[in-house]
Amino acid sequence: MNRLSEFRVPLLILVIGLIVSAFAFRWDWPIREHIVAEQGPEWGKSDERKMHGFIREWGDWPPMMVAAAIAYIIARARRNNRWSRIILAAMLASTLAGIVANASRLTTGRTRPRESPKIEQGFYGPWHEGRLLVGVPAYNSFPSGHTATAFGFASVFVYAAPAWGIVVLAGAIAVAWSSIAIGAHHPSDVTVSITIALIVGWFVWQFARRWGGPEPNAPARSSTPECNSPRDSNP
Repeated sequence: MNRLSEFRVPLLILVIGLIVSAFAFRWDWPIREHIVAEQGPEWGKSDERKMHGFIREWGDWPPMMVAAAIAYIIARARRNNRWSRIILAAMLASTLAGIVANASRLTTGRTRPRESPKIEQGFYGPWHEGRLLVGVPAYNSFPSGHTATAFGFASVFVYAAPAWGIVVLAGAIAVAWSSIAIGAHHPSDVTVSITIALIVGWFVWQFARRWGGPEPNAPARSSTPECNSPRDSNP
């Protein structure tokens, strides 16, 4: 029982993620239809569309890792071991979450929302009608790689430094919403990726805390034993 309670956070995330994703699957297409109706036929050329594209481009894994590497160098230069550990853990969590999501979406064969009505929406798997769909963007919707890497990165900050985690999480949410808005992903693609990323981030941060040595920058305990006062030593 104690062993199970140790993993209560990822288990809770998994249960909530499954419930939310189940509802998301039910509402994928109604949400898409509503978004398209609100955007209108000229939305693809609008400044709003360009903004969402900008968010996805700069919220992707490569730019994120470059920014994180710069932040890590600064933290090391300032001899801030705590933030060095957090940033490295965030980079690792982002990478692992992205690997899980991208490896999955290469085989699910789910069509992107924006491909409708050219392609009938559905899960086609890695092979369909004599054609290999692995690596074909139109069939690589589920789950969202952008969302997984963004939330994997943000999750470590949420666990390690919640105040900063809110800031980084806002950026991850922007990436997820932009993915839905431009029709690159269904809401369920995003919710499943968030679930994966939060769980991966939790395990990465636990590993960083337990196997990375004592908490960095924490005041060291004195190794000198406490001496009792003469009054304490009297019977």
